[in-house]
Amino acid sequence: MIGLGCSKQAFAKIATPREASSNQVIAFDVDSRGRIIELGRFDTQGQGTGAPLGNQSAIALDASDRWMFVTNAGSSSLTSFRLQPTGLQLVNVVNSGGYQPISVTVFGTLVYVLNEGSHNPSDPEEIRYDNISGFRFTGGGVLVPIPNSTRIIDNTQPTAPAQIGFNKSGTVLLITEKATNTLTTYLVQQDDTPALQPLKRPSAVPTPFGFTFGDRDFVFITEANGGGLGETVSYRIDRVTGAVSNAVDRIEQGNAACWTVLSSDQTVGYTTNTADGSVSLYRVNFNGTMDYFFNSSVDTPIPTGAGVRDAVLLQNNHFLFTLNNGDGRVRSFWVNRSGSIAPRGMATIPGSATGLIAR
Repeated sequence: MIGLGCSKQAFAKIATPREASSNQVIAFDVDSRGRIIELGRFDTQGQGTGAPLGNQSAIALDASDRWMFVTNAGSSSLTSFRLQPTGLQLVNVVNSGGYQPISVTVFGTLVYVLNEGSHNPSDPEEIRYDNISGFRFTGGGVLVPIPNSTRIIDNTQPTAPAQIGFNKSGTVLLITEKATNTLTTYLVQQDDTPALQPLKRPSAVPTPFGFTFGDRDFVFITEANGGGLGETVSYRIDRVTGAVSNAVDRIEQGNAACWTVLSSDQTVGYTTNTADGSVSLYRVNFNGTMDYFFNSSVDTPIPTGAGVRDAVLLQNNHFLFTLNNGDGRVRSFWVNRSGSIAPRGMATIPGSATGLIAR
């Protein structure tokens, strides 16, 4: 587990060199100057793959910041932790409902995991195909599978899914499909299971990847364009029907734009450009449109280090953190009142690190 922050913490699920036999979470703390200090490493009692995954949100916190849920991509399982002042206390480990869990999302006491399929014709359908599966957690943080909650995303082809996420009202689940250039949504029914059939629409740009929900039902999705010049694209998702609108707005970012996060007041966005090792800043307007952050007609990215993937803000917005697989670092950036960033501290992590969260 990685913890960072002035009496706050950031947590990153990372893939250590020995992750194939023991998946771990590394915790760091960060002081008021942005210096990052490792607090400890916590075994998930699951396995990883020993390599980065083409995913986002491999680790998630609930809204109370009491419970953490971690995917174990190498052992088809999901781990629940209780957050403690000194680290993490393991609660339980459950089967993820599919082959390779790569992304997890939480709303209330609901937890949904995205599983990438084995694509082995001899495996059962729930293992062979990409799917989603649901859980509830108890007052003690114990994960319990929801009956009849597993849904196959596409039984005709691999989708290379990247992320699953609830909208802000918890009525819709969104999945990005990199291989099919598709945005897939499921309505969440009264019994907390997904609708039997999803809604699908093509993304505005190829390779939709990471996303974050804003206010007024807007969602901001990084579309990596096959590793070329990517864009952040805004859409609106109907909370009643689950339908995804046409693109509200598009803004060019860097090469292989893969993840985006919004400030707590929803006015500034940060997109990581993996191929460039940079972060692009953009302004978010009330109507879901976007403008370049700096006074320019083109993107003006900020260098972050090689192979940047994830980015996360502390809840108080004082620091932005990036996870850089290319040079094995987690980096902190001071965020000033305008939303611009400046580099501060860094800590070493394995290059196979996957997932980053903060509180």
